[in-house]
Amino acid sequence: MEDSFINITSQNRSYDDSDYDYDYADYYDNEQKIMDVLTCIIICIGLPLTLVAIHGVCSLVRNNHTAPIFIINLLICDLIQLSCMIVEVVLPEDSIITTIFLSIYSFGLIASVGFMVCVAMERYLVIAWPLWYHFRRTIKTSVVVCVVVWTLALSFLLCDHFDILFVDIIFGIFLLLPFPLFIFFLRGTVKALSAAISVPADEKRRIVAVLILVLLIYTLLFLPSIIWFLVEEVKDDDALSLVSFMFVKFSPLADVFLYVFSRKGAVDKLLASLCRCRMDSDDSNRSTT
Repeated sequence: MEDSFINITSQNRSYDDSDYDYDYADYYDNEQKIMDVLTCIIICIGLPLTLVAIHGVCSLVRNNHTAPIFIINLLICDLIQLSCMIVEVVLPEDSIITTIFLSIYSFGLIASVGFMVCVAMERYLVIAWPLWYHFRRTIKTSVVVCVVVWTLALSFLLCDHFDILFVDIIFGIFLLLPFPLFIFFLRGTVKALSAAISVPADEKRRIVAVLILVLLIYTLLFLPSIIWFLVEEVKDDDALSLVSFMFVKFSPLADVFLYVFSRKGAVDKLLASLCRCRMDSDDSNRSTT
């Protein structure tokens, strides 16, 4: 996969050594300019928000709340990706450095997909199997799951490094597998919530909002890459290659919103604000009439 990313990010940065001193503006074409600007925006917004989110998670742990281990690991994955984006924007001349950091980026990306599945699974188990989850959920179990996800990400990276056959197809299938899981978790959670009398209404809204957000993030940001990896005919389409890679870059920024929606009261505050705006609008309409 890292070879694919290297080809995508470098295809518009090739130049002739004899013309190395030409004007800086001619170094990029329009597509690469747009990608670099968007990457800088993602870094400038995503990096501080991710650090704030990590600080918020750490404050929960200090206040003796249950540690959201999967969210913590997901934010760490985002931090890895954002850090590697900084190196990409700097444009190191050494191709070895570029390859190393793109490998690290791929590692963080694969792990983030695994932890998104873990977050959705955790929300599903809380509602559908509350007793089992209450007695089975331990720090040790969560740590084991995290180790498995990180190990799986490393194994995919090694497969790509040693040029395993059909690695693009394997990675495309890996990205495709979470889709039925997300749909199953969302459907099972909604079905279980309809029969759950003891769960407060705000808790129901928060859980469903998190699962819907996970499915939307994955569909919007990862579907173009899945098509690119699995459909051989589109790999020669430079526009789709750039768009698919650019969409994936937005995933750390989207994960911050996932953290916000997982916080208690976030969804209720949003709905309350929307309702307040609607009531203010109705009042203003009545006053004008």
